[in-house]
Amino acid sequence: MVSDLFTFDQIYFMIDTSHSLQSLNASSENTLISHLGIEYTDISEDYLCGKMPVDNRTVQPHKSLHGGASSAFAETLASMAASLCIDAKTSFIAALNINSHFLKAERKGYVYGKAVPVKLSKSAQVWEVNITNESGQLVCTSNVRLAVLPKR
Repeated sequence: MVSDLFTFDQIYFMIDTSHSLQSLNASSENTLISHLGIEYTDISEDYLCGKMPVDNRTVQPHKSLHGGASSAFAETLASMAASLCIDAKTSFIAALNINSHFLKAERKGYVYGKAVPVKLSKSAQVWEVNITNESGQLVCTSNVRLAVLPKR
């Protein structure tokens, strides 16, 4: 459980599950996230999951899943999960870097992502996002480093 693993000054970090999947998906309307067809599908204190279609919006000219779409999917899941671990009244999340490894070409259907925390603190977070195909085979693995910045 995340709360058992990540503490900082007696503050426990976990994903705030009081947000519905419907509200998370609605917050992405008219953004790159909705344009790529990304949807949030499951949320817990320890992870955030989503799915993305492999279609004309997310493939390269030779019709396999574009690495940029996979990276955008990974950053989307990590950034949303990270934002649900902070006080949004006083802080916000900004991506610092993403490192993605593309392991398998996909040409159809959906890919599924799961973001889990690696390190959470008051100033930075690192999330691992594994993306699999409909058969459960690993397509891409990404590490996303995010800054937690104060609102001014």
